[in-house]
Amino acid sequence: MRRGIAEHMRRSLDTSAHVTSAIEVDMSKVVAIRSKLKQEFQKDYGVNPTYLAFIARAAVETLREYPWVNGEIRGDQIVTRPYVNLGFAVELADGKGLIVPVLKNAETLNLLGIAKGVTDIAQRARDKKLLPDEVQGGTFTITNPGGYGTFHGTPVISQPQAAILGTYAVVKRPWVIQDELGEDVIAIRPIMNLTLTYDHRLVDGALAGRFLREVRAKLESWGESDY
Repeated sequence: MRRGIAEHMRRSLDTSAHVTSAIEVDMSKVVAIRSKLKQEFQKDYGVNPTYLAFIARAAVETLREYPWVNGEIRGDQIVTRPYVNLGFAVELADGKGLIVPVLKNAETLNLLGIAKGVTDIAQRARDKKLLPDEVQGGTFTITNPGGYGTFHGTPVISQPQAAILGTYAVVKRPWVIQDELGEDVIAIRPIMNLTLTYDHRLVDGALAGRFLREVRAKLESWGESDY
């Protein structure tokens, strides 16, 4: 396992021009809606609507507008796709490494579908019950080191993909907002950092910045119609 991971990581760094951009996201609306949905989802469907599910949903919607972030370089051609096969980095038990199962056609799933899919595929990855097809064909990957409290990182791209999104801890921080009079005031807000590590051969910093900005906008304006 470690030999395979080492070879894949080294090959990725030797192949892609890695660059990482980061953005801060006010997760207030996601926190409120997640709190509202959590009991319903667990009671009716046996699934926990994690922050990862919300971010995955926002990322998949944004990838439709940024096909190069969901693409790859193949020889001297740029390949884009109308679908999103979403990979999730899953830690195996006892620190035995990472595996990246793939949720196919994630663009067809709503929030509940993504939450159920992530829960199922992650558990089967830990139980060593994945089928070969379920670890192949990914077009974009999300990794979630924030579950351990980390607030920033520079993930390595999973080849031959063009980018990987990193999600980090939700931390309560003082945040400048506008009150009802339009004045700047300081409030306590749950803030998450997101990073996008991308292949600079295909994705420029401006494109990566716009992608992250769109993901942030979707998360910060989350409404009931986005379920």
